[in-house]
Amino acid sequence: MSKKTDSIRPNVQRIVDRPTAQVLVVGGGINGIATFRDLALQGVDVVLVERADYASGASAASSHMIHGGIRYLENGEFRLVRESVEERNGLLKIAPHYVKPLQTTMPIFSTFSGIMNAPLRMLTHKQRSTKERGALLIKVGMTMYDSFSRDGGSVPRHRFLGRKKALAEMPHLNKSLKYTGTYYDASVHEPERLALDVLKDGLAAGDNARSANYLEAVGTADGGVTLRDVVSGTEFTVRADVVINASGPWTDLTNKAFGAESQYMGGTKGSHIVVDSPELLEATNGREIFFENNDGRIVLIYPLKGRVLIGTTDLEADMAEPAVCTEEEVDYFFDLVKHVYPDIELNRDHIVYRYSGVRPLPKHDDLAAGFVSRDYRIVETEVAELPGTTVLSLVGGKWTTFRALSAHLSTEATTKLGVRRSVDTTGMAIGGGKGFPTTDGARTTWVAAHADGLDRDQVDRLLTRYGTRASEVIEVLLDQPSQALDADPTLTTAEIAYFAEHEDAVHLTDVVLRRTNLAFVGGVTIELLTEIADVMADSLGWSPERRDDEIERTLTTLRDAHGVEVASQHVPVAAPATAAAE
Repeated sequence: MSKKTDSIRPNVQRIVDRPTAQVLVVGGGINGIATFRDLALQGVDVVLVERADYASGASAASSHMIHGGIRYLENGEFRLVRESVEERNGLLKIAPHYVKPLQTTMPIFSTFSGIMNAPLRMLTHKQRSTKERGALLIKVGMTMYDSFSRDGGSVPRHRFLGRKKALAEMPHLNKSLKYTGTYYDASVHEPERLALDVLKDGLAAGDNARSANYLEAVGTADGGVTLRDVVSGTEFTVRADVVINASGPWTDLTNKAFGAESQYMGGTKGSHIVVDSPELLEATNGREIFFENNDGRIVLIYPLKGRVLIGTTDLEADMAEPAVCTEEEVDYFFDLVKHVYPDIELNRDHIVYRYSGVRPLPKHDDLAAGFVSRDYRIVETEVAELPGTTVLSLVGGKWTTFRALSAHLSTEATTKLGVRRSVDTTGMAIGGGKGFPTTDGARTTWVAAHADGLDRDQVDRLLTRYGTRASEVIEVLLDQPSQALDADPTLTTAEIAYFAEHEDAVHLTDVVLRRTNLAFVGGVTIELLTEIADVMADSLGWSPERRDDEIERTLTTLRDAHGVEVASQHVPVAAPATAAAE
């Protein structure tokens, strides 16, 4: 079945031209993308579709952490912690351009608190202490956590300090603390760009790998999955031997679109705010502050990109409503900062960005949200409308374990296909992590070797944004006219065009929210939006009306979803007479 209403994008056309595959992956978050990569590397004929932009759902609402999950020990999830620590250590090596070690400090206000409650919480998962965990319990947990890291010390082991030494290191902390425990995890500085890097690896594996964003699974027909191109309105059917439902929190809704009822998911909402507070940034001393608030919720204060990220909540979610960070949650964040840094004042004027998302957790009935398993499982789902097709639903999953999860999911699919796995992604560098210079000297050498025709500062910025894949970007930039944007000289017109022409950016929001971190750091201005929109209009053939609509749409998204009010209204400028109508 095919219904065409307008011209369609080349990536969609490639799927239309060959509407069959061994595997169709529905859902372009990090887990769907990683599974696509793994299957493509096995030589499987695989198609990936995502109803919105890549990594724009749950994957875009993370705490930017790659971590073993020290708190999962109390839930008794030892398998998950072991796998998470191993994957954290692995990502530090295979994705060093985006995943960095992060020193993490826990302020501790008692010695013995929580000892009697901890075993009960582990056994029942229904008792949440209103008392903070004490030093003895945390010490045991950190020692266990260290024991899971067995690859020669990717990160240092933990250390404990008493009050005097702790305050000497971090003098802005609450003076009533008794100890600090410090350990290392890791952070992912550009999660959406890491997802794109994984995607590009999959696409580079061969012509059998095809993907498209803004391509939604809307139903079934003729024994296949009906897809609708959100941009053009084109509808067509893809038939596959295996369909993988990697829709995250929307897994049950996707199964419903297939004509199958499932009740696998029960995600919880997590919100964050990003603040521009030099005082708080300095107080963190470059470390994540990870601690238990007085309600028992584990929360974090994390310096990132010259700002401070504060999160997260863990609330029951209604999938029928958009997840937004509420004013009550903002007040909660301010209270927790005051608990750790009583002398630092924060107010809403410091907030430059806020965001919220739903974790893809399993249905948990009356289980307390904080105790819902962060582990994942793969469920074979019966879909009568897809006879002869195996449907695998992914339940759960998180950023840290995406590589291991994708290997498991890919193995399930290849087993169903009778295909032998030939490639192990363990230790395989991801995209721009291959040959990434990890020392200052190596970085200087790399920049110098690639600066022919470009300013070295620009090459250095490109290396940060793309890893060693910057060499591919540089080739594209040198092949066309380019000038720095007036509103942000760290970006060029050629790079904006690159997002549209080589990274499937469809909307202005794709650039300011995901291809760059402009919105995250509070860097969006009306002048900048206008400049970016003008370049995208030229690259994608937008009409003047479409260009204006994209600006208004972005302003609305920033305001409604992220609490960002961009001052002043834009003044439309005349588009080139040759601009094609959308």
